[in-house]
Amino acid sequence: MSELGGTPHLSSVQAQALRLELQEQLARRSSQLLGLQADASETTGADDSWQELLVSLAAADRAIAELTNALDQLTTGEYGRCAHCERGIPFERLKIRPLARYCIDCQRRNEAA
Repeated sequence: MSELGGTPHLSSVQAQALRLELQEQLARRSSQLLGLQADASETTGADDSWQELLVSLAAADRAIAELTNALDQLTTGEYGRCAHCERGIPFERLKIRPLARYCIDCQRRNEAA
């Protein structure tokens, strides 16, 4: 496979497909965050919905940070490497879970522990 930004386990076509998916997810999450922020400005905080809104805001903010980090890693060639063994995560797995941090073997080990 050709090398794109130091990510030899992904072809340039695969890397581009993943970049587009990450960008689409980032756009959706950013839009969601804007909506939640608008809801927060209209909520008085007098009921249980305020706590749910805060949790949703934190989750959306965390997702945006993860997606931005993944896009940065794709640019630098660090994207798609297992955080444990550092092997390339197969494209098929990244296509299903673009934010996957572990290869299948390491993921199974983590879940079994």
